[in-house]
Formats: sequence, C-alpha cells, structure tokens
Amino acid sequence: MRADNFDPRVDAYINKSAPFAQPVLTHVRELVHKTLPDIQEDIKWSMPFFTYKGQMFGNIAAFKQHCSFGLFGNAMKAWFKEQGIDEDGMGSLGKITGLKDLPSNKVLTGYIKQAAAFIDDGAKTMQRPKKAARPAPETPTELAAALKKNKAAQKVWADFSPSCQREYADWITEAKRAETKEKRIVQAVEWIAEGKQRNWKYQNC
Repeated sequence: MRADNFDPRVDAYINKSAPFAQPVLTHVRELVHKTLPDIQEDIKWSMPFFTYKGQMFGNIAAFKQHCSFGLFGNAMKAWFKEQGIDEDGMGSLGKITGLKDLPSNKVLTGYIKQAAAFIDDGAKTMQRPKKAARPAPETPTELAAALKKNKAAQKVWADFSPSCQREYADWITEAKRAETKEKRIVQAVEWIAEGKQRNWKYQNC
C-alpha cells in the first residue's frame, strides 16, 4: 500500500503518457519517494511536481518522443556543473527516451539526496527575482515652487513615499492645458498640506 503523498493526479498523468514514458516516470517517481519519504506531489503547469519542506524540489514530464526529470535550485544547478553534468534545458538529465537513458539507481539516488541536502541547509529553489524599486519621481517645477510657499505641504511632501509623490506628479504633468495644470497644483498643495494622498477620496471605500 502506497503512502498518502502519492497524488492520484500524477497517476492519471503517467497513465495518459506515451507507453515508452510510463516506466521511466514511474521508476523516477518511486525512487524519489523511496529516497525522500516526506516528499509531496502536486500538479503545476499540467506536469507532476515534487515539493520538499515547502520548496519546489523537481518535476517529471512526458513529451511526444522523450521525457524529463529536473531537480531545481541554483545550488543544485551549480553542483551539476561541478560534476561535469551539462543540463541542456530538458531537465537535469537531458532527453530520456527509456530506462536505459537513466543513470543507475545509486547515482540517481545520490542526485536526489544532494538536492534535498541543499534545501535542508536553507537553500531556496524557486525564488522570484526582486523588482527594482522605482526611483522617486521628479517633482514638476511648478509644483515644487508652490510647495515652497507652503511649509506644511512641503513637509508632508518630503515625508510622502515615492509612489504617493508619483501620483501627484503624474496628475499634474498629464494636464494638457496651462489653466488645468495651475488648478491641479492649487488643489494638490491644499490636499498635501492636509496630509492627503492623491486618491484619498477612495481610500476608505
């Protein structure tokens, strides 16, 4: 009897795969579970994935003429490179067309244990790149001049976050007519002096 962490959706995926792929996927899947009894399964992007200690661990996939097995993480990628294993974009082991293309169970188990060890040591496998913070916007000349005449507004403006400043700056620079811009500047200074953001009317809705 298999453990509860065998996901029936993965069974269905394997059963629908091409005949040549089924024994490969089944073998790799069972070896992963045997090596790491706590591994969990999931379906993401229509493919079977493994998760370990909350981290994306790897995946198996079947295609028309080959299948693949990938182990995730920059640490694992660097380790494979050190071992002289060249990942070609088709998983960690390249295109697998049958059981003959897989390394021995001993070698494959070693790969799985190494990937788990990196996670055990705190490595993150699927980190999203951090977005660079947008710089503070350039204060429109006319607004800067108006703020200088109102100390309360000038202080609030200095304490505003870049995003709050940007909302006012964009609102003013988007004005097409000089009189519209002037009217918006007067209104902006009034609101800013009161500590109000550009869209303050909608913040409590």
